[in-house]
Amino acid sequence: MNRLKELRFKASRTKLRAPKAWWEHRGLSSKDVYLASFERSGNTWLRFVLMEILTKDNAGFLNVNQVLPELGTHMETKPTLPNGGRLIKTHYMYRPVYKRAIYLMRDVRDVMLSNWARDKEMGFAQYFDQGRGMDGYVESFLKGKVTRFGSWQAHVNSWLHCPLAKNGNLLVVRYEDLRANTEPGLMAMLEFLGIRADRDLIRRAIENNSLRAMREKEEKAKKSGATLGKGTLLRKHNIDKEDARFVRSGSVGGWREKLSPAQIEMVAKHAAEALMRTGYPVGRETPQREEIAEVQT
Repeated sequence: MNRLKELRFKASRTKLRAPKAWWEHRGLSSKDVYLASFERSGNTWLRFVLMEILTKDNAGFLNVNQVLPELGTHMETKPTLPNGGRLIKTHYMYRPVYKRAIYLMRDVRDVMLSNWARDKEMGFAQYFDQGRGMDGYVESFLKGKVTRFGSWQAHVNSWLHCPLAKNGNLLVVRYEDLRANTEPGLMAMLEFLGIRADRDLIRRAIENNSLRAMREKEEKAKKSGATLGKGTLLRKHNIDKEDARFVRSGSVGGWREKLSPAQIEMVAKHAAEALMRTGYPVGRETPQREEIAEVQT
């Protein structure tokens, strides 16, 4: 593993990230709306779809961040919303600077598996597995030691109990519901954003960002001479592995087939209350599967 990349990774999981968090939150406006989520919850896919609806232009890995930026890359972005604000992606827990937001959440077990796959292919899983493989990783993840943004359950609670949830300025969307009924879910978001819904435009945006279309967009970006990552969604370092694709094939509820009974019990021990509050089953009940486009985010 590249030594510099390893050091950056370790530092991002310590208190050293506080100045970076402050820096990323500069230059925000009360008119801005935030597309918030925990890591690996489908935020990037949703930005692609929303960009095409808002601009009537094709969204790609090279231009989406110029229109719907990630927090920290928003300074030069022009307003895209009717109120003169920007739609900005954030993975942080709720902060008072956020005045209006859409919160996209996904079942912690699918989120965790996506993080596990990413960290294994990048060589980072060894820092969290406590020498016990995936069992140790699951425990570290549930204790908030894996990502830069704490535990999934703390993240969910921070948003569901924030002032925005009480004053009508928070729209909560479950990723699984959005994948099952994408068009009505997007129409609800557009209404929340004060944007008139155009059903034909919505349907084209959904079709243009299917799993196949997203993979084609990824290949086009790679052929430009760069690989995918944060900010502009491009990084200069190269990873020549199929598993390191930015767009991966996943499933809604795929954890039922991949997690052991002991691992599922461990999730319940740490996150049962948050799972029940958000409408997710605590155990294996109510199985469902749907092939999706899983986009790293």
